[in-house]
Amino acid sequence: MTRIPSDIRDIIEQSIYIPMAVAIFNRDLTVIENSPFKLHRPYLTVVEEALKLAQKDLADVKRHLQKHNIKVHQVERDEAFTLYSFIYNGYEEKHNYFNPRIRNKVAELMEMYLFKLRK
Repeated sequence: MTRIPSDIRDIIEQSIYIPMAVAIFNRDLTVIENSPFKLHRPYLTVVEEALKLAQKDLADVKRHLQKHNIKVHQVERDEAFTLYSFIYNGYEEKHNYFNPRIRNKVAELMEMYLFKLRK
């Protein structure tokens, strides 16, 4: 049984997913800049704005983790699973995440950041 409350666990999971989304947005910026598009600017603008939103959320998550003295570390990774260690209130818990689930959650986050701009 986990000793980590669900709201804290949500923040911990955000600290896993958001850095991945930021890395993908940064990589996408490079790809767009080097692509044969006639007009790069519209694509760059959309990705840059999504990146700014993700970076702001990441900063908030990091502040929250630091304030509550929560540590998150990737312990092990293979083709199917990634093992993370969470330290909260002096207790360490290890959780295995299915890599396709991580990929799907990151894709959902990216869509949220990309389409949040239009609302």
